[in-house]
Amino acid sequence: MDKAAFIKQYATTRQHTDSLKWDALQTRYGDADLLPMWVADMEFKVPEAVTQALQERVAHGVYGYSITPDSYYQALINWQKTRHCVDLQRDWIRFGSGVVNSLYALVNILTQPGDGVLILTPVYYPFFNAVRDNHRQLVTSELRNDQGHYTIDFDDVERKIKANEVRLFIQCSPHNPVGRIWTEAEQTRLLALCERYHVLVISDEIHQDLEIDRAAHPFQSALSVADGRFNDRLIVVNAPSKTFNIASLLNSHIIIPNSELRQRYDDQIGRFSQTEISVLGQVAGKAAYQSGAEWLDQVLAIIRDNYHYLQTTFAAQAPKLVLSELQGTYLTWLDLRAYVQPENAKAFIQDRCHIAVDFGEWFSPADKGFVRINLATDPKNVQEAAKRIVACLA
Repeated sequence: MDKAAFIKQYATTRQHTDSLKWDALQTRYGDADLLPMWVADMEFKVPEAVTQALQERVAHGVYGYSITPDSYYQALINWQKTRHCVDLQRDWIRFGSGVVNSLYALVNILTQPGDGVLILTPVYYPFFNAVRDNHRQLVTSELRNDQGHYTIDFDDVERKIKANEVRLFIQCSPHNPVGRIWTEAEQTRLLALCERYHVLVISDEIHQDLEIDRAAHPFQSALSVADGRFNDRLIVVNAPSKTFNIASLLNSHIIIPNSELRQRYDDQIGRFSQTEISVLGQVAGKAAYQSGAEWLDQVLAIIRDNYHYLQTTFAAQAPKLVLSELQGTYLTWLDLRAYVQPENAKAFIQDRCHIAVDFGEWFSPADKGFVRINLATDPKNVQEAAKRIVACLA
């Protein structure tokens, strides 16, 4: 299917469907007429196979307590092997209602109040909340930014681990919002530091399938770094939700290779969650893993084209804007500071351009003047956003 045909079949209007992204603009931003380019979901319908599987399950008419079928485990294991060369074992897998909920539970299970928990900023803002809300010591290391290309400051990471007696590191891979897919060399160096100082690791890999150029920047799970050398101190959280636009179906994975950590999780998770599995979430996830690869490749092509459109437009008409290199996720990170004072970024984007975005200071206090823009949408929305930004700068 070509791009135009895919957009005709799958792009959809979400206004007046109780969409957080579109119908909560007045509540979230104080203006219902903004162009919503913020929260991380899509304007694309799910793969046809997912809709069909849900329709069949709904037609049964009973939604009582359910178990996870063998076929779900196999679909997930096959997807990880085929897409990412990760060899999952069934007994490593646990389920949650979402990655953020799992982060909250894991921070409680793996650390004690007052323990140091390290994150690399700017980063997805629930990371901050999962640490602070649970009365742990938040420790941050700012990524190095070289004209939109971000790298890890390993010396600073080591200093922060030692100075704050860090007990847990939460990795974002691929990194939201800066768009990096960490290489094996980067992850090996980072995880080796955690190994040296006895730091446990949670790797949030919810965006793992969203590789913008798989040939140039393939995603590598922390589970396969150095042939699994670090798996004894590692927990990975992921989900089909971002990949296939099914976040509201509340189905995610907690992957724990080490048997002692797994037993520790099993012994304590009941204190934080008594949630049953989401039967419709697992029906959708299984169908997506079994039959959604072609749909995903089409969506990735649209995201890639949207990103290149912004690159080309800004280079020609606002060349001092810095658009970070997008390797993974569908969320691009834009530096406005050459044109707009950091404290005026919100007034510029929201009040003048009339666009709803996630603002840089949500991801780190040091990143005022940046905005995060969602590219998993109909190209006409990206083109309109670019047009507004360029016109207002002019």
